[in-house]
Formats: sequence, C-alpha cells, structure tokens
Amino acid sequence: MQRIILASSNPGKLAEFNRLLGDSGVEVVAQSSLGIPDAEETGLSFVENALLKARHASQLSGLPALADDSGLCVTALGGAPGLYSARYAGRHGDAAANNSKLLAALEADASGDRSAFFICVLVLVSHPADPAPLIAEGRWHGQILRQPEGIQGFGYDPLFLPDGQACSAAALDPEAKNRLSHRGQALGRLRRQWAGDAG
Repeated sequence: MQRIILASSNPGKLAEFNRLLGDSGVEVVAQSSLGIPDAEETGLSFVENALLKARHASQLSGLPALADDSGLCVTALGGAPGLYSARYAGRHGDAAANNSKLLAALEADASGDRSAFFICVLVLVSHPADPAPLIAEGRWHGQILRQPEGIQGFGYDPLFLPDGQACSAAALDPEAKNRLSHRGQALGRLRRQWAGDAG
C-alpha cells in the first residue's frame, strides 16, 4: 500500500480523505503523526497555499504529499472569509467563533445576498521539488443559513445549505457529502489525473 502524507493536522480532513480514498490502495498519514508542524500559509491564493503545504510536508517526511487548501467564499462579503476561513475570527480552527462572526457580518450586510461557495484546491507532489505537481479544484455552491443546522462535518458545514439540497452540509449523510462536496469533486479530478499519469 502506498503511503502519502497529508499536509494537514485537521482530523476532520484526515477522516474525509481516508473515506474518499478507501478503495484506492493509498494510506493517508497525517503530518502531525510524524511530528511535522503546519507550514506557514503565505500564499495569496488557495493554489499557492496548497503548493507551499505539499512541498513542506514532502520535504520533512520524504514521502509524496497531498495538500488541501480550502475555504468558504461569501459573495456579499467580497469572497471573505476566503483564504482566512480557518482563522476568520482570530484563532485558528475555532469553528464556533468563525460561524458567529460570519452570521454577524451577513446580518450587517444590506444586500440580503447569502450565496456562497466552498472551494478546495488539492495538490499532489511526488517529491519536494516536483516541477509538475497534480492540481485539482472543486467548488460547491449554496447559501448561508441564518442559524446552524446538523451535527456532522466540521467548520462552516452547519451554516452551508448546498444548492439542490434540503439540509445543511452538516446534516447530510457523510457518504452524500463526500460525493457532492468541493473536496470530493477535487479528489475525483485528482484521481483521474493520477490514473492518467500512472497509465
């Protein structure tokens, strides 16, 4: 079984990737399990940050690395929280505070536009200096609810009502979420590229 390091310490992301790659013969190992710290995210786009994280994890582990940079972009807020989704309220990973700040920002907006999308950019490098990394993107469109709903998922999932669905991302069955989500879309595209490379 091939081992790939996941350039994230987020347990929710690790669980999602292991479910999504369960039939692929790939074992995803979190960088935190090898004592690798998070990379500094100094990029100005999701793809730049994903590349930084993948090269950092591969350099310190000696393994191929898969990195995800993802976030929530809200139309009425000019794309915020965007790159800063995980630390929107100040402290990295404080989902409750991030969700509260998002709801307050939308309440203060006069447009009434609650459209938004999740974006995920995945990067796979075979080694730290890989000149041709595989890059895939997924976007999941929907609306921001006025209050949280559901207990599945993580991050902004309780506030996100996907287009065509009757419940929030946090109330979806995990299998359905993985099929529909920005991360599921991006990974599907990455796997097709990967299969093409292997062929």
